[in-house]
Amino acid sequence: MQYKKEFIKFLAFMEENELLVDSFSEFKFESLKDFSLKGNEEELLAWYWGFVENSNMKMELIPVHDCKEWSIDKKTGSISHSSGEFFRIEGYRVTGTNSREVDTGWDQPFLTQQGFDGGILGLVRQRFDGVPHYLVEAKEEPGNYNIVQISTTVQATFSNLKRAHKGSQTHYSDLFLNPEKHPVKILFDQWTSEDGGRLFNKRNRSMLLEYDENIELKLVSDRFKWVSLYQLKKIIKEQNAIVAPHIRGIVSGL
Repeated sequence: MQYKKEFIKFLAFMEENELLVDSFSEFKFESLKDFSLKGNEEELLAWYWGFVENSNMKMELIPVHDCKEWSIDKKTGSISHSSGEFFRIEGYRVTGTNSREVDTGWDQPFLTQQGFDGGILGLVRQRFDGVPHYLVEAKEEPGNYNIVQISTTVQATFSNLKRAHKGSQTHYSDLFLNPEKHPVKILFDQWTSEDGGRLFNKRNRSMLLEYDENIELKLVSDRFKWVSLYQLKKIIKEQNAIVAPHIRGIVSGL
């Protein structure tokens, strides 16, 4: 097998030159060449743009007090959901800012996630004929640039995972919530921070799981696609704003 032969040569080169060889070395090797058996970069981009062009999601700007299930607390002024889940919008007064551009402090609203822990950002890896591939989703979010972004296999807040929205269960989420019940190995599992300029103390659990290559993992829809790590890194570098920040965060840790 070409992939395995080239990987063995790569490891030999690393060792001969006294370079670090560890459990993350294969990720470095995958980044050097496109070994994908599930389509090339052009097919990946065509898949993505097809969902962008056919998206039916629309947004209309409305007054905050007209948002269904959301209300403004008359005492605190905070905005929250009727379920007590998701996030709140709260006002904060910031002081001690002499390290910043405005050294006299300021007031601002923050989005505060219920429980502070945002959710799970999970990426599934599986080998096909020994070649690693990663399961991504063309995910629609109303605030996304282009509406559709290439995202992790699972991108869901804990509120969504508890189905506080009264909708359907997030696809593949149980792989990450209960990995011991599935044929997976945890390769990466870290709490990663969010933007502290808008989100108050929020963090997410970023995970990479490897699914047993001898067991089929069925794709629930054509919104999911297997891609190579090389392809992901290449489109992050060459394509403007089509890869979601959460998948970039996981890739940065490999």
